[in-house]
Amino acid sequence: MHVGLLSALLYGCMDNNADSTPGQERPNVILIMNDDQGYGDIGAHGNPNLKTPHLDQLYQESVRLTDFHVDPSCSPTRAAIMTGQYSSRSGVWHTIGGRSLLQQDKVTIADLFRNAGYQTGYFGKWHLGENYPFRPMDRGFQETLVHGGGASAIHPDYWGNDYFDDVYRHNGIFKQYEGYANTVWFEEALTFIEKNQDEPFFTYISSNIPHAPLLVDEAYSAPYKSDLSDRIANYYGMLAKFDEDMGRFLAEIDRMKLRENTIVIFMTDNGPGPWFGGIILDEDLFVKEGFNAGMRGGKIRGYEGAHRVPFFIRWPSGGIGGGRDVDQLTAHIDILPTLIDLAGLDAPEGLEYDGRSLRPLLTGLQEEWEDRTLFVHNQRLQYPEKYKDFQVLTEKWRLEGRDKKELYDIQSDPGQKQDIAAQNKELVDSLTKKYEAWWQHISTDFDRYNHIIIGNEHENPSTIYAHDALRPEDGLVWALDVDQEGLYEFHLYRWPIESGRRIVENEGATFRHNLSPTSTLEDDRFRIETDADPGTAAINTAHLIIGNQERQAEVNPDRRAASFLVHLKPGETALKAWFSGDKNYSANYVHIRRIGPAVSQDTTGYQAVHADLILRGD
Repeated sequence: MHVGLLSALLYGCMDNNADSTPGQERPNVILIMNDDQGYGDIGAHGNPNLKTPHLDQLYQESVRLTDFHVDPSCSPTRAAIMTGQYSSRSGVWHTIGGRSLLQQDKVTIADLFRNAGYQTGYFGKWHLGENYPFRPMDRGFQETLVHGGGASAIHPDYWGNDYFDDVYRHNGIFKQYEGYANTVWFEEALTFIEKNQDEPFFTYISSNIPHAPLLVDEAYSAPYKSDLSDRIANYYGMLAKFDEDMGRFLAEIDRMKLRENTIVIFMTDNGPGPWFGGIILDEDLFVKEGFNAGMRGGKIRGYEGAHRVPFFIRWPSGGIGGGRDVDQLTAHIDILPTLIDLAGLDAPEGLEYDGRSLRPLLTGLQEEWEDRTLFVHNQRLQYPEKYKDFQVLTEKWRLEGRDKKELYDIQSDPGQKQDIAAQNKELVDSLTKKYEAWWQHISTDFDRYNHIIIGNEHENPSTIYAHDALRPEDGLVWALDVDQEGLYEFHLYRWPIESGRRIVENEGATFRHNLSPTSTLEDDRFRIETDADPGTAAINTAHLIIGNQERQAEVNPDRRAASFLVHLKPGETALKAWFSGDKNYSANYVHIRRIGPAVSQDTTGYQAVHADLILRGD
């Protein structure tokens, strides 16, 4: 179902005059989420080195969820926030490989707010799709400003971005901004809020801080370098800069007299990164450098440190705040139903979500709360595998599904040092059965692909990225949906279009990661640009497969792209593109433009092909 049709159905079955709690003016909502910041990366959470005075102040003014959980990596967490569903139900269980695209038929939290008459804005890291119909502007946000991909300064972000004076997409159009990335998100969000302060607004600020590369002005990292490694000092410097920016932002909210009736949420998307982030782990996944509040593990690596994160919420006129801890088990899937409840939004009939409203906990009515079981898993694969890297969470227990099942009493052993699975076999079996029932619930669409739509009025031309391609061992395959019949022009690039690099140029050292077909963000390494001449590659042929059509073209060593014209018919299909010579090289960027109707009746026998056929090489 195309997004336009989805929106029409959604808006047709919802009440445009939704009211908040009787007698209460509809609250504004500001959701602030950091990228790769751990639970321990806040002064108020006991960090012995990091200074975060403004976060500490928000901590003092908020209800704090102390047992709040997300996915162990970023795109899945973002999908769960948007839908209120476990992320794998939305087609999102990885950060690359076409598995970070949020299914287009999902109703999002922004859809709900927008339909209720809210102004909706998104600022920062999106990481749920670069193209129509997956962009934030397609998912209910009216004002959007985002960098590309999973982190600023790496693929598919704009070439040359380095956190300072960078180029971002404003409502889908590239535009350059002055200042540090995080500062830009807050300043542009303030511009949006000031413009819409007389109407209710939903503002989502998703900073890329402190995700690697760890780039920040020396003035912020220098205070930490006498006691810490450069890596941790730079990481803390980024958080110090974030804290300063957030403090200024919240002061402006106060100046505009919006504080009392604005719900402010602060959280992070997963635990700290142990390979290029704020902690270093030993071989048993205990922290040996950095601070994560005594928790074991980190982003992707499992254990509590991968998925337990901070969550602060403040709403003065709604009676939520005052500096109070809530220790019940909660999660990202609860955000959507909670905001539906607090803001009085009407949801479409049949809307499914896996979370529950946190209103009883936030308003001090814990007696109305029932115990629950939650689930986390790490699936950085093309297709999820049952029993891989999972956790079953209750108020008391943590079942860790690793090479073997491990069990921890999280209340008496919060550092997960003593595995007691052998002494509690019946409990392990019981929790495993709950996991198996949950798997049955979430695994219905694992064979479904999320198709990028081309030739559509909402995005023509389109540039698709290796980041969002499916990744068989022998290349990159994109699942596409041709919107209109006609003649389509394909330009194949090895390097970003704006870089000016020729097809045959080798990769220089730069702030980008190696995009081999099977690479993951975990395996990739960041490099600093040098003046060394990288030389050229022995590339002589460009290859394009679209549907059942296979084309080749000679590569001109002076050209930046190889071009093809193909007549396409509407419908879902698949594309594969690469270069060859002494070996195969990925076409990491494909620029696609529908020129217009076919120039003749000759359709060259084009037929759509399911992505599985190209993935298997049939």
